[in-house]
Amino acid sequence: MSTSLPPDRGHISTEQRQAEAEGVLDLLPTADLVRMISADQHVAVRAVEHAADALAALADETAARMRSGGRMCYLGAGTSGRLGVLDASECPPTFGADPTTVVGIIAGGDAALRTSSEAREDDPHAADDDLAAAAIGPGDTVIGIAAGGTTPWVLGGIEAAHRRGASTALLCCVSRDAPAGCDTLIVLDTGAELLTGSTRLKAGTATKTALNALSTAVFVRLGAVHGDLMVDVRATNDKLLDRAIRILQIYAPHMGRAEAADWIEACDGHAKTAIVAVRRGITPDAATRHLEAHHGNLREALS
Repeated sequence: MSTSLPPDRGHISTEQRQAEAEGVLDLLPTADLVRMISADQHVAVRAVEHAADALAALADETAARMRSGGRMCYLGAGTSGRLGVLDASECPPTFGADPTTVVGIIAGGDAALRTSSEAREDDPHAADDDLAAAAIGPGDTVIGIAAGGTTPWVLGGIEAAHRRGASTALLCCVSRDAPAGCDTLIVLDTGAELLTGSTRLKAGTATKTALNALSTAVFVRLGAVHGDLMVDVRATNDKLLDRAIRILQIYAPHMGRAEAADWIEACDGHAKTAIVAVRRGITPDAATRHLEAHHGNLREALS
């Protein structure tokens, strides 16, 4: 052969065949096929539940580092990379986060979000420049995401991030030892896929669920949530303005929508500032200073 053979990944659980589906998927009535795929997703949720303690520890550590000025960075290729970028992009509208504090880096750059660039993931050194461009360093937390746990781009990126002084983690869906440079290993053991090797299925569901849990827990610990409300939301469009109005009305039940909207506008669209201003009877500027004195924690600011 003119080219060398790729590594044999047949021993990896996500690449193995699932007995229930072996040889039958294309023979099933479509409704049965959909039900089978749906039922298989329950394994993904259970896998995240089994990793809850490890995810919680990573969330607490990441929140502590972010509280001191660090960032959270996801590193992934293909589906894993897209899920990381998705979670990072949702943090600003959900938690009012500075877009620079949660970073999603995907092999092949932003173009890979729409067009596959799987060849990029074979280079273990290709993430170095991306990490340098993001100025990853001490204080940051870099979380590599690789369903099969073998992606050279991700594993090499974890090593590079470790050399740059960042705290590192690997989130994968197979049992394996922690790779070089990895401080925290989190395994979501999802097993074989119904469509052999298609980790956008169960493994993708588990990864999305884990990232939901991780980022939400981080921002809860950072004070962006009060009770079950996203009080750090900023009214940057009609949907978010409506949400901010309704949140403010929970803290001021007798306030009408128009008055609530005026308060939100006076507080630069920030629900949390408006809540403090209304509840404490102070100006928006005073509310901002009061929140800063309590490190942005609404529960403390209102106590």
